[in-house]
Amino acid sequence: MQASAQPAAGVEERARRVRCAVFDVDGVMTDCKLYLGPDGAEWKAVNVRDGLGIKFLLRAGIEVAVISGRPSPAMHSRFSGLGVRHIWLDVDDKRPAFESLKALLGLADEQFAVMGDDVPDLVLMRRAGLALTVADAHPRALAAAHWASRHAGGDGAVREAADLILRAQGKDPA
Repeated sequence: MQASAQPAAGVEERARRVRCAVFDVDGVMTDCKLYLGPDGAEWKAVNVRDGLGIKFLLRAGIEVAVISGRPSPAMHSRFSGLGVRHIWLDVDDKRPAFESLKALLGLADEQFAVMGDDVPDLVLMRRAGLALTVADAHPRALAAAHWASRHAGGDGAVREAADLILRAQGKDPA
């Protein structure tokens, strides 16, 4: 695992093979906090740069998927608005969603990057060709990752991962 802008040996090669990037939501695209209103409404903050990173991946021809254990109509709307077509929210077991995605896209495990931050993400991180995590991830996610961002979840980590993949494939949007 490497926690810097420069990927560790082997990470760049793994990133070159990525054809689909899969992201968890809470703790990866958010700061892992839920703001609860008296009426039961939930609020989450997202990083605009993460959204731009997702758009850059899609423009480069890399599929993007979201697989998360929590339901969130607001997050579904956010991802749809970014152009993400593969969205699974409120799933207890992430494996069936991943298997459906693999079949739909006709890709092998090594063609996936998976970014997670905690124990429920390990099953997909261990299968992916490129396992990514955030700087403030659970120790087990950090141990399973090939690469860790410098940024915490919800603070630009997704953009950092997108930049890694795009640079490795010579598709850096800059």
